[in-house]
Amino acid sequence: MHYAELQLTSNFSFLRGGSHPDELAITAAALGLSAIAITDRNSLAGVVRAHIAAKAAGIRLVVGARLDLQENISLLCFPTDRAAYGRLSQLLTVGRRRAPKGDCWLNLEDVFAHDQDQIFVVLPKQTMAAEPDDAFTAQLQQLSQRWPGRCYLAGHYLYSGDDRRRLAHLAKLAMD
Repeated sequence: MHYAELQLTSNFSFLRGGSHPDELAITAAALGLSAIAITDRNSLAGVVRAHIAAKAAGIRLVVGARLDLQENISLLCFPTDRAAYGRLSQLLTVGRRRAPKGDCWLNLEDVFAHDQDQIFVVLPKQTMAAEPDDAFTAQLQQLSQRWPGRCYLAGHYLYSGDDRRRLAHLAKLAMD
């Protein structure tokens, strides 16, 4: 089974990621990964350096960004072609222009206006209890209806003692 990490933040996600994008690509290749995704927060800043290093290391780079929205929801966004990459770039520009320098203010309506040919992964809140609340469930249903076949739900360990139950509930949500 092949594995590709889809949620890596580089040092371009200030105070979130510590490694340079090229270091992440080189390390992924050294670990035997066939692909990685750099998903910096509301930014594509690291993808060029990651692309060059991934190409040299012989692994695939999945281009994307983490979108932290004003509605308190986070999505990983992966463009499927060059035109979709342009729409993602336009979306990020919209958010940066309306915010103070260094910030990016995006909302779900902005994403909907730029969502053609994008693949989305919904990120549950890290503070989420073992069972997501009704608001998150409703939001997830709305997004999966908006993006049929292009909307996924992320799940990862929080090492908080109830991971097994939380991940089982997320898996059930993803199947509904």
